[in-house]
Amino acid sequence: MKKIVQTARRDALGEFAPDFAHFNDDVLFGENWNNQDLDLKTRCIITVVALMSSGITDSSLKFHLQNAKNAGVTRKEIAAIVTHTSFYVGWPKGWAVFNMAKEIWTEDSAPADVKSAHQAEMVFPIGASNDAFAKYFAGQSYLAPISTE
Repeated sequence: MKKIVQTARRDALGEFAPDFAHFNDDVLFGENWNNQDLDLKTRCIITVVALMSSGITDSSLKFHLQNAKNAGVTRKEIAAIVTHTSFYVGWPKGWAVFNMAKEIWTEDSAPADVKSAHQAEMVFPIGASNDAFAKYFAGQSYLAPISTE
């Protein structure tokens, strides 16, 4: 694992709060984030869930969502993680995280068509064309199964 080095707090608070900067940069990010007992992706997921459960929806959550994406957390994984966690920590917290996550995970690609553009705006998949029940709908409907069982 590549060594994580953080100097943001030392740069921002070094003169005002040198102890806080030291604990943030050297202990939290220096020692804790470089501990080899957890892989980086898992550590990022845990951090996002911890911030979400605490109701933290400021720039630190955005930073850690981007970190999670950089560590390999996919759009589908973050959607499942936030959905699962929302049941335990509160639905409004889930909405807040999804609003941030959408910004981070939709930066990846430019959709080729209208359906893809709409899908890029959504957290959950649109699914397959609902041809079997098309007679009950005006326009086009889609189904995304929750389970394959």
